Amino acid sequence: MISTTVDLGRPTSGDVIDLIVDDHRLFEQLLRQLRDATQDRDTVRKAFADVLIAHGEAEEELVYPILRRKAEDVGEHEVEHGEEEHAEGNEALLAVLELKGTTSQAFADAVEELSNLVTHHIAEEELTILAPARTEVAERVRRDLGEKWAARRNELIDQNCGAISNVRRIVEQAKKAGVLDESGE
Repeated sequence: MISTTVDLGRPTSGDVIDLIVDDHRLFEQLLRQLRDATQDRDTVRKAFADVLIAHGEAEEELVYPILRRKAEDVGEHEVEHGEEEHAEGNEALLAVLELKGTTSQAFADAVEELSNLVTHHIAEEELTILAPARTEVAERVRRDLGEKWAARRNELIDQNCGAISNVRRIVEQAKKAGVLDESGE
């Protein structure tokens, strides 16, 4: 078995939009590695789980509320839609984490579903939330938010936020809150 570590980055400051976009590129890279049979897929899926959960949780706690207040073109609909897409991605992530091996067709199918949801969300979020925020939110606010978001993201990664039990809890919470359809659709 190949033993690898995955560099998730440890940003401490910067424009929050740039930091979020950097994570989006990291997601795309990790998803490519999950599809690559020559990679240590188990290590990659655990790393992906940590960074996806940390990124989304920090975004919903700190970034979305500020952007909704400060950016004219980022409204309640965009934020709620972003949160729904985070929940769908988390649910698809849980399906990947729950699979025992990483060589089955079921694993490939689950990774494809996860990849489709995450790449759709990335494109939509960058277009409908991040692009308007870049021009409508003051640079000072974006930098302050970047520092807070990065600290929270790193703290969550340190807490092993991508552990299957935590992802399961987050998905159940989203179902109870009505963000996810109970039937998993």
